[in-house]
Amino acid sequence: MLRRNILLTTLAVLIPNFVLASEQTKTLKIGVTAGLHAQILEQVLPIAKKNGLNIKIVEFQDYVQPNAALAAGDLDVNIFQTKPFLDAANRDRGYDLVPVGETITFPMAFYSKKYSNLSDLPNKSTLGIPNDPSQGGRALILLASQGLIKLKDSKNLLSSPLDIVSNPHHYNIIELEAAQLPHSLSDLDAAAINGNYASAAGLNPSKDGILIEDPNGPYVNHIVVRAQDKNQPWVKPLIQSYQQPQIHDFILKTFKGAVIPAF
Repeated sequence: MLRRNILLTTLAVLIPNFVLASEQTKTLKIGVTAGLHAQILEQVLPIAKKNGLNIKIVEFQDYVQPNAALAAGDLDVNIFQTKPFLDAANRDRGYDLVPVGETITFPMAFYSKKYSNLSDLPNKSTLGIPNDPSQGGRALILLASQGLIKLKDSKNLLSSPLDIVSNPHHYNIIELEAAQLPHSLSDLDAAAINGNYASAAGLNPSKDGILIEDPNGPYVNHIVVRAQDKNQPWVKPLIQSYQQPQIHDFILKTFKGAVIPAF
């Protein structure tokens, strides 16, 4: 009887521990834009595994669907966007999404297949910028920083072409889908291209850009979750898994200035 009681006690201890260990392994569906974000997150997978997280990467080809999928509950997390972009999505679409950790910065740059220097751009040049409010505003602020245009409010991150109050070079500024800008370079005099799309097109801002954004700005990309999940026990381990020295070094070595760690 004594041996039986000892065995039952031992099983009673082991079974809860086994259940706890199983519960500690959390599977997260994380949405990213295809390309650099996906490539970096692949490096995070084994670190996250050690921290009790299984990650399923879901790739998207645009900037709209990752937030829609997260808000709908089809994702647990997304990693692809800046705070200004997130703020605009929350305001315009009624989402309740929050940033919980910083990841990387893609310095925006203007590129050209026709001109090798900014000073070579002639009057009445046609310049392409992204057509979403946060990235388009970012491009306009970049132009304004060089005195090429003047904006109604140079600190308004959501400035649009309608906010241009002075355009001394008479630039024709057209808004295009961000993903299409690299493919439209031949038809434009220059275009402002986001870092991930630039990299996918073989463009490096530090080597190929004719006007490059200062990386120390408000355009850091974030780990984003639904507001209701911000205190979930898996959030901190996910952030810690991403913000590791080996991930920092991988980014610097792999992308050579096209991507800058924000941690």
